[in-house]
Amino acid sequence: MDLKDVLNSKVGRRALLKSSLAGGGAALAGSMFGSLIPNVAWGADATAKYETPVVETASGKLRGVIQQGVHTFRGVPYGASTGGGNRFMAPRKPEPWTSVRDAFQNGSTAPQLGGPPNPLILGHRAPTFESEDCLVLNVFTPGVTGKRPVMLWLHGGGFAGGAGSAHSFDGNYLARAGDVVVVSVNHRLNVFGYLYLGDVGGEKYADSGNAGMLDIVAALQWTHDNIAHFGGDPGNVTVFGQSGGGAKVSTLLGMPATKGLIHKAIIESGSALKGVSRENANKTAERLLAKLNLQANQADELQKLPMERLLAAIDNRGQGAAGGGPFVLAPVVDGHNLPRDPWDPTAPEISADVPVIIGSVNTEGTFFMPPDSPQFAPLYSLDEAGLKTQLTQRYGDQADKLIDLYRKEAPDASLSKIFFMAAAFPSDAIKQAERKFALGKAPAYMYLFTWETPVEGGRRHSPHTIELPFVFDNPGEQPDEVGNGPDLQPLADKVSGAWAAFAHTGSPNTPLTPKWPAYNTQDRATMIINDEWKVVNDPRHDVRLIMQNLKGPAAS
Repeated sequence: MDLKDVLNSKVGRRALLKSSLAGGGAALAGSMFGSLIPNVAWGADATAKYETPVVETASGKLRGVIQQGVHTFRGVPYGASTGGGNRFMAPRKPEPWTSVRDAFQNGSTAPQLGGPPNPLILGHRAPTFESEDCLVLNVFTPGVTGKRPVMLWLHGGGFAGGAGSAHSFDGNYLARAGDVVVVSVNHRLNVFGYLYLGDVGGEKYADSGNAGMLDIVAALQWTHDNIAHFGGDPGNVTVFGQSGGGAKVSTLLGMPATKGLIHKAIIESGSALKGVSRENANKTAERLLAKLNLQANQADELQKLPMERLLAAIDNRGQGAAGGGPFVLAPVVDGHNLPRDPWDPTAPEISADVPVIIGSVNTEGTFFMPPDSPQFAPLYSLDEAGLKTQLTQRYGDQADKLIDLYRKEAPDASLSKIFFMAAAFPSDAIKQAERKFALGKAPAYMYLFTWETPVEGGRRHSPHTIELPFVFDNPGEQPDEVGNGPDLQPLADKVSGAWAAFAHTGSPNTPLTPKWPAYNTQDRATMIINDEWKVVNDPRHDVRLIMQNLKGPAAS
């Protein structure tokens, strides 16, 4: 087997990807290839034909690698290090370089707290090397000439964790299948990206509560300035994200700085209507300063602390109420970067001309509730009394009616599945689509993803993140999440095809699927995505009416 065979085989691709994810590992062209095929020395001639043409950027020249016909550039800096005096500041441009820079391996992941691995998403795990020099992105393009749509990916993990450079988000499959340029982004998270110090620390820190979002704006600006050299069209950029990434997309659409940089948007299981108020952001800042034994006038001291100490200070896991609860670290309605809640009470005028896809999956919560966990196992074997208790806690005296409605829709569903479906009703996604439609400008397209994974005996049904292997057209790389069935690639062809079609044209319609109408508040057309796709007008109409009329805690 020669190097070409390695790159073109599934085993070889997986080994190459895993090796590149090592973050601080050796350079790709020598030791990585050598590690894939032992006892072979790779010289310049042997690897040159797998290197991309040298590409110009505003900061200097880059050389990547060609993988399965896709030109791949990793660890490309779009901003300077955010450590030291740059901590909590708006991002700054990267330092330029003079020689050709090898873009062969992923850059650093943003500092974050670790957590127990979820067996569903082993491939979503962030590379392990963390640093405040984390403003890097990866580019996947079918060719460095041409003018293709650009799809800029924002990872999940709330605003606290994750990385765009995780294995599952490699864009080579999607780029090739959809003839698009895929850009994946790392940016600041948690305390480094969203600690608002503008009031306690003064004007110097005016941008601190949205530093992580401003990083993404900087990545969008980098894309606008440079992507033409990678075969992309700077005038046709789609931002797409799931979970926390969908919340980032939601927020970006309400930020004045993104005007002209975003042309289409896809929000997957992450419809964020509101930001954090300045009042609550100030409470978080004061609480963190106190925990670090600092006074309100000592915000500058936070720039001097080791990043490990800041992470430890926000780590309240396992402390319960005694720890004061989690720190609220998310985009702040600071009056200038984010002038108002992005989608409340109306959709943002700033992005009124941007078409959107908005959607969710059928049992979001099963992702967060491992069936074998002692804490959550009872939810997977509910009896009648248990189901009523669980839904009454959430929806009060409407529980019985909701149970009846879901039973009529899915008479063969277990009581546990009824609970998970009811608990996942996408109220915020519907509000977002309604408000987008009310602007009367660009369309919104709604979906509900109901395909069920067979892993873990099928008990998780349609968990949060389940659509991603199909979006990225790489289900064969993610058996932990979707198994190995023959139905996987046909579904991936449809899902990735619709997402890419939307990036090309602003409509997700393709010959592989039924006509997908835009959403309006009369028909409420929603694409139900499974092995077979179908459009349903106002799915779960009676449930929606109950949910929108709930008051108090059960409504949230």
